[in-house]
Amino acid sequence: MERFLAQLCGTDAARPLPLWEGDTTGHCFTQLVLSVLPHALLAVLSACHLGTPRTSDYIIPFNPGWRLRITASFLLSVFPLLDLLPVALPPGSLPGPIGLEVLAGCVTAVAWFTHSLALWALAHSPHGRSRGPLALALAAFLPAPALVLTLLWHCQRGTFLPPLLPGPLGRVCLLILQLAAVLAYGLGWAAPGGSREPWTQEPLLPSASQGTEVAEDGESWWSRFSYAWLAPLLDRGVRGELRQPQDICRLPRKLHPAYLARAFQAHWKEGAQLWRALYGAFGCCYLALGLLKMMGTMLAFSGPLLLSLLVGFLEEGQEPLSHGLLYVLGLASGAVISAVLQNQYGYEVRKVTLQARVAVLSILYRKALQLGPSRPPTGEALNLLGTDSERVLNFAGSFHEAWGLPLQLAITLYLLYQQVGVAFVAGLVLALLLVPINKVIATRIMASNQEMLQHKDERVKLMAELLNGIRVIKFFGWEQALGDRVKACRTRELGRLRVIKYLDAACVYLWAALPVVICMVIFITYVLLGHQLTATKVFTALALVRLLILPLNNFPWVINGLLESKVSLDRIQRFLDLPNYNPETYYSPDPPKEPSTALELHEALFSWDPIGTSQKTFIGHLKVKKGMLVGIVGKVGCGKSSLLAAITGELHRLYGWVAVSGLPKGFGLATQEPWIQCATIRDNILFGKTFDAQLYMEVLEACALNDDLSILPAGDQTEVGEKGVTLSGGQRARIALARAVYQEKAFYLLDDPLAAVDADVANHLLHRCILGVLSHTTRLLCTHRTEYLERADVVLLMEAGHLVRTGPPSEILPLVQAVPTAWADEGQVTDSGKSLSVRNLEKTTEGLEVEQSTSGRLVQEESKNEGAVALHVYQAYWRAMGSSLAIAILISLLLMQATRNGADWWLSHWLSQLKTARNNSNEGPASTSPGSMVHFSSSLIFFSSRNLYIPLFKATSNGSSDVHFYLMVYATIAGVNSLCTLLRAVLFAAGALQAAATLHHRLLHRLLKAPVTFFDCTPSGRVLNRFSSDVACVDDSLPFLLNILLANSVGLLGLLIVLGSGLPWLLLLLPPLSFIYNQVQRRYRASFRELRRLGSLTLSPLYTHLADTLAGLPVLRAAGATYRFEEENQRLLELNQRCQFASYATMQWLDIRLQLMGAAVISAIASIALVQHQQGLANPGLVGLVLSYALSLTGLLSGLVSSFTQTEGMMVSVERLEEYCRDIPQEPQGQPLQTPHQGIRWLTQGSVEFQDVVLVYRPGLPNALDSVTFRVEPGEKLGIVGRTGSGKSSLFLVLFRLLEPSAGRVLLDGVDTSQLELAELRSQLAIIPQEPFLFSGTVRENLDPQGLHEDRELWQALEQCHLSEVITTVGGLDGELGERGRNLSLGQRQLLCLARALLTDAKILCIDEATASVDQKTDQLLQQTICQRFANKTVLTIAHRLNTILNSDRVLVLQAGRVVELDSPSVLCNQPQSQFYQLLQSSQQGAHPLPGGP
Repeated sequence: MERFLAQLCGTDAARPLPLWEGDTTGHCFTQLVLSVLPHALLAVLSACHLGTPRTSDYIIPFNPGWRLRITASFLLSVFPLLDLLPVALPPGSLPGPIGLEVLAGCVTAVAWFTHSLALWALAHSPHGRSRGPLALALAAFLPAPALVLTLLWHCQRGTFLPPLLPGPLGRVCLLILQLAAVLAYGLGWAAPGGSREPWTQEPLLPSASQGTEVAEDGESWWSRFSYAWLAPLLDRGVRGELRQPQDICRLPRKLHPAYLARAFQAHWKEGAQLWRALYGAFGCCYLALGLLKMMGTMLAFSGPLLLSLLVGFLEEGQEPLSHGLLYVLGLASGAVISAVLQNQYGYEVRKVTLQARVAVLSILYRKALQLGPSRPPTGEALNLLGTDSERVLNFAGSFHEAWGLPLQLAITLYLLYQQVGVAFVAGLVLALLLVPINKVIATRIMASNQEMLQHKDERVKLMAELLNGIRVIKFFGWEQALGDRVKACRTRELGRLRVIKYLDAACVYLWAALPVVICMVIFITYVLLGHQLTATKVFTALALVRLLILPLNNFPWVINGLLESKVSLDRIQRFLDLPNYNPETYYSPDPPKEPSTALELHEALFSWDPIGTSQKTFIGHLKVKKGMLVGIVGKVGCGKSSLLAAITGELHRLYGWVAVSGLPKGFGLATQEPWIQCATIRDNILFGKTFDAQLYMEVLEACALNDDLSILPAGDQTEVGEKGVTLSGGQRARIALARAVYQEKAFYLLDDPLAAVDADVANHLLHRCILGVLSHTTRLLCTHRTEYLERADVVLLMEAGHLVRTGPPSEILPLVQAVPTAWADEGQVTDSGKSLSVRNLEKTTEGLEVEQSTSGRLVQEESKNEGAVALHVYQAYWRAMGSSLAIAILISLLLMQATRNGADWWLSHWLSQLKTARNNSNEGPASTSPGSMVHFSSSLIFFSSRNLYIPLFKATSNGSSDVHFYLMVYATIAGVNSLCTLLRAVLFAAGALQAAATLHHRLLHRLLKAPVTFFDCTPSGRVLNRFSSDVACVDDSLPFLLNILLANSVGLLGLLIVLGSGLPWLLLLLPPLSFIYNQVQRRYRASFRELRRLGSLTLSPLYTHLADTLAGLPVLRAAGATYRFEEENQRLLELNQRCQFASYATMQWLDIRLQLMGAAVISAIASIALVQHQQGLANPGLVGLVLSYALSLTGLLSGLVSSFTQTEGMMVSVERLEEYCRDIPQEPQGQPLQTPHQGIRWLTQGSVEFQDVVLVYRPGLPNALDSVTFRVEPGEKLGIVGRTGSGKSSLFLVLFRLLEPSAGRVLLDGVDTSQLELAELRSQLAIIPQEPFLFSGTVRENLDPQGLHEDRELWQALEQCHLSEVITTVGGLDGELGERGRNLSLGQRQLLCLARALLTDAKILCIDEATASVDQKTDQLLQQTICQRFANKTVLTIAHRLNTILNSDRVLVLQAGRVVELDSPSVLCNQPQSQFYQLLQSSQQGAHPLPGGP
């Protein structure tokens, strides 16, 4: 190298590259170092921007600045070539040899030509609106000092003095022209000139299009490697403008859900293995990344070897300088290339992970749309979406590690063999002995993990059911009982999590103790083999053993990740293997034989399960002509709804055949339990169909919705809550009916749409809708209100799942009518919906203030905090963990780090003693870095083997007695360190478990005490997201990352203490380094935490959408809306994918910068060491220590920023939980009763008194209850009636304090209810609600959640409700009812709710349309049962069928929230002018045609 430099520069071989020549720098140094290297850098940077995409949508004219810079660059590429002419022509022109001048000139010409091309590309790109990349402009000025120094050289040599030679003079002129061109370039950059206004078709402001820029696509390779394309996104993050997903850059084409869904579908077929399809779609690209992984791994080992060579060079001092330069250059370039390769590997793996994620989530949703009758619970499906899909994707990170770690292990073992020979085998055997132990631990962890997931499924399912029935739960006061069930699931889940955490702690301890034990075994074996043990052997062995521990330590976690992926993959595969809804095989391929036939079933047997173990439905023969109205009647649970489900394909067809005419057009379906989306009323009715004003108005009129819409605050633009919670049962039924009618189908299946509406509305629906708008269609109508079937063409009688009779109404209806037609015609006087609608819609603002009276918007966008995670969030986690436990964890951390530093200090002390004893030794201390001593598994995520380089030194012998002494002391210190590590691991596991338990308990406790208004305006997916994803994060991800953060923090503290005490001058590098790191991490954190929040925010709609889809699957299929819902899922997934991709990209943006900074610091220290060596000042041992510690310093800083940012991202989950724990409004609880009312049964009489009760939902709206005053005596039976909107149900809400009155008070036995505790009040009242609520569990748990009654009492209640036979068939009291009681029909569910009321000892019973879905005969029997069982109790009944209240003691008639009548039924019936009389007359016209007008 020296000879080559001397020949190139024409200098002496002893000083081939002189820095100074006379009064100026050496010309060769100027040309090679100050000219060739900067020009090479300029060429590389310019080449990076040659691929910059040109702007296609508008043309940007050059402004003067760009023109001047391009012209100057082109001239600067020509001048060096002209400058070679005087050099080549005789006589030779000084200052340098021809070879040097040609090399410098050619490099300069190529660099500036490349730069001019890059400027041309940039000027035609969006960069043309600005000055372009700053780094590129700065690189253009780097060669300027060489030009100035060359001009000074000419001045000192007298080139301008006579005699003037043409060669030198020409070169000087060209040199001046080059300087002028550089100045012109600078002028063009500093003052671009031209119009600053945007050009034609360009956005008004540069930031206007920033929200729509596409990530990565079309960017240059330099932009891809440096992530420069993220600059607009990061700028918005710093400015605080990342407020919604649309602010994030759009996805690259290959990450877009639509593209990925198509790519995956090409490899997916029904019944295929998911992993095979994923491999086919993304496997080749993923496997190719293994090459990047291998190159990065191999380069990582170049560090120790080059450091060893460099220290050897400094020790010996015999090698030429060029070798030292090559070592430093190799160290720097190896670090940079390794950083780039590993960063790109991590980035590309994350991209493949995102691709697979979209594919998995898309196929899961598509499968949900195709599910047959065998469907998993909603909670389990949500867990597949949230937890299992993420675990499956962990495979992407673990697979390459699974072969990369053994490769690292093999290389490390080879290097260890080079040091201690075969003695390393003893240590390796010991390490391998721990592998089976670790396998046992891993197996236990996996088993516990599976059990934990099952308990998590159960808990999330329970929460979903609890949220679904929260109103009924609050009526019954069951919050505590059902909360205890959730807590029991959580306790079992935490029990499994506790096993996992403590097994992790044991694993950590085993691997933490392993390095010391292995070293001791190796050293003893080495001595027994007859070798001389030296200090350098000790240091080298320690360093390599720690490199050996890295793959051994990490391998179990990689295997665990693969096993977790396998478990979740199996769960997802089982879901995907569920039988599909397949109309091609379900229905007969041929239409009915007769063209006039719409439906034909023959010898068809159906069941809810594939093998027919559940109740079956058998239809011997059924033929329905087109245009007919077919009524379906029968007792509760006889199979009416099952028949409709069989026609729509929602049952398993065991045999027989089903033929439907016009099947591709679908059905108009109105289910018995109306399915309403969380959207506006208009959107619910249109259901994706184009708005047709005339048809829309006809549908509203036919379904009697006009009056309702006139009351609502924003008409049909009013947003209803999830599942329509802000509407009454009647309104939900009519909106669902309107949706079916608007679809304009030829075949309608109507499952009891008349059950929840009053007589007037039912009459209207029958004549205006079923017999009016739908008169030309085929209609199957299930109903218990047989009076409305007299106009049917045919009536079907179902019994025990069989079609027993078919005939005209006059023949069939008398068989099922329980009372004469005159009584039956009295119909129902139920709340058709308006009062509940107004009440619920208006009450949603109670305490939340989320609804605007004019917008009709009920469910607002989910709130999102901005800026750094607040201090109170960290304090909340500290308190949840427990202050004493948190302090103990910190103390154990400090002790662990102190003993770790003590071991390092002892090794350094050992080496210094050896140096003192042996003056001729040049050994340097090979102290291990504190960063390399991190033994706990979680830290491995941020520490690569590159951060664990330890210099290898040459052997020097030493007395074995000293070695034994020092080894003993070292082993003692290291043993104490491993014990501290164990203590810290156990304490941290305990603290994490305590925090997880506390946060969930607080969240559940707060949620159960929230008012119903909160649940009305909060989608359940939003709440379930917190109980699923956020709780899982607090359980697992947050402790994992917090562990790393704490370890990095104390590791950095210990490292700085050691550096500061050993080499204080090194601390001078820290201020500038800290400044740069602070700027980078501040820019990164500002964006990353907002991206994490947006990621959580965009996940909730995915949960809600899936839950919504599963709930409304029959309606979706019947209406043919599955494709639209899948598109909506793609849209929601795209928004979430944006956030996920941007989060990953910003993490890699940070990673590459921190790694390159670390490489720069190491290179700088090595270069300084080389300069000191030239000056004779270098201490090889000190250089080795500085290099090893500096390497660990940059690694620790990188890990600290990454772990802090990720921990802060995970703390967003705590923030979201704490938001609910702090901000959810709470119901006013009241005070427990004091004497003289002390005791449980304070309500002994049962009197009810309303005193001037006023209920106002919001200022400016009319009173829902207006000065309501009445008294009900103990034991009195009061019927409550009134037209729509009169406030009937509002009485119950005030009585149970689900809503607080604005004025007045309610007295029970003279006690003001507002002064009572809610639990105390509701425990003394009983209600039979309009909508039956059952949860998954046994019959016993549903009847008696609090376990207060014996089995004998439960069976007695079931018999009185005519349910004993049904319950016996499902398995008795321990029979499972399924999710939401789906094993029972709707009528049977209502009867079970009635049985609950029969078990109560409450003195006051409230009945709210409790038998709307029960046939008339059963209803008559139930009314007798209620009369007998509650003879001596106060009963308040909202009337459904007027005959049920004609036996009441008194009737309360409400109108517009006021009491207008209160008297006995007989008195009111004899007063023709009374409201009650008019209602009675109206109901008696139920089955007769309406007059011509509405």
